[in-house]
Amino acid sequence: MTTRVLTGITTTGTPHLGNYAGAIRPSIEASRQADVDAFYFMADYHALIKCDDPQRVARSRLEIAATWLAAGLDPEKVTFYRQSDVPEIPELCWMLSCVTAKGLMNRAHAYKASVDQNTAKGVDPDDGVTMGLFSYPVLMAADILMFNAHKVPVGRDQIQHLEMARDIAQRFNHLYGKGHDFFVLPEVQIDDDVATLPGLDGRKMSKSYDNTIPLFDGGARATRAAVMRIVTDSRQPGEPKDAEGSHLYTLYRAFATPEQSAQFRQALEQGLGWGEAKQQLFDLIEEEVGPMRARYDELMANPERIEDILQAGAVKARKLAAPLMERLREAVGLRSPKAVAMSAGPSKQVEKKARFVSFRDDDGRFRFRLQDTDGSDVFLSESFDDPKTAGMLIKRLQQGLPDAALHGDGKTVELRIDDVLVARLSETDVPKLRSALQNV
Repeated sequence: MTTRVLTGITTTGTPHLGNYAGAIRPSIEASRQADVDAFYFMADYHALIKCDDPQRVARSRLEIAATWLAAGLDPEKVTFYRQSDVPEIPELCWMLSCVTAKGLMNRAHAYKASVDQNTAKGVDPDDGVTMGLFSYPVLMAADILMFNAHKVPVGRDQIQHLEMARDIAQRFNHLYGKGHDFFVLPEVQIDDDVATLPGLDGRKMSKSYDNTIPLFDGGARATRAAVMRIVTDSRQPGEPKDAEGSHLYTLYRAFATPEQSAQFRQALEQGLGWGEAKQQLFDLIEEEVGPMRARYDELMANPERIEDILQAGAVKARKLAAPLMERLREAVGLRSPKAVAMSAGPSKQVEKKARFVSFRDDDGRFRFRLQDTDGSDVFLSESFDDPKTAGMLIKRLQQGLPDAALHGDGKTVELRIDDVLVARLSETDVPKLRSALQNV
């Protein structure tokens, strides 16, 4: 079975060595597997949320495309495109926005962080918050659902957005699917083995820390100059070094074979000087990156070649996107007048059903709510450590209210299944609960 994997790269900067080892290299290696159908795109609409410098965005689009191609990405095997070249994506984003609850967006980490920062400053909670920032997870959901990706490799800080994409897909399928799911529910792919490189100061390599090692920018001279600035301790040549405690050794391992790493570690522990160790690290990086740099320079000198590749990728992407959007337009009622006139019989009112909505809470635990046919909440469940527990309880309730599941003291009613506390309700909520469960 082929697994469709999708990854987006925001076009707001120039790729550095950490981007290459942590995202670009493993993604390219994954795309070469026979059972992977890879979709890699440049998220230039997302870039507008973070950056209002048009020159920077335009330059980054070119540099990132050239970097991926120089690093070995095969556009014949991968669907490689720019987000802005697929007009179906923003159209889908609007459709999804119309079924996405504002409350769901209120819980997004990026939005909550902005509100918290504003509150701490004593300014309006939404000061500086754009609709782009607020609804960012919906556009991300459109990116993923447009191509029905099975797996999406993300960092742990992006897990919430994948869960939101699943919630949005479930809602759309429920409203318009009529027994057919338009969207696959994407799964998070976390690879803890992928390298997170330390920067020059030992913190995570990041432009925000100004501690990066350039990949191609500035040539070999700039890469070597950065490597020579890596912070080390004061131990002199001949003194044993703590290899495991050295981020220089961590960088070396990201580019070396196990045998090379073992030899390098032994040399450090036997007193290899830091200057010589840095030179060996640079030589190792250059052995892998040097040939790519030549291809990168050639591509940057011929941007029309990059454009041709990206336009061909957009054509491949739209061959999937356009037919799906036709079906979605039909589903939501955006049909041509002729098609409406030809449809048999009068329109029927779609019967609304109660539904369960599951989600991951801010503390990482799992909850769900039962929503009545009018969209109002019947109850919000307790928190559970295991999503399987929440899923099992939902399945039991979908089969009907179990006997002796309600336990009350006159004011509060506990909903329990097999001695597991599901939720607490008021006495007046019980009839609503029974009615909703009959309409799931």
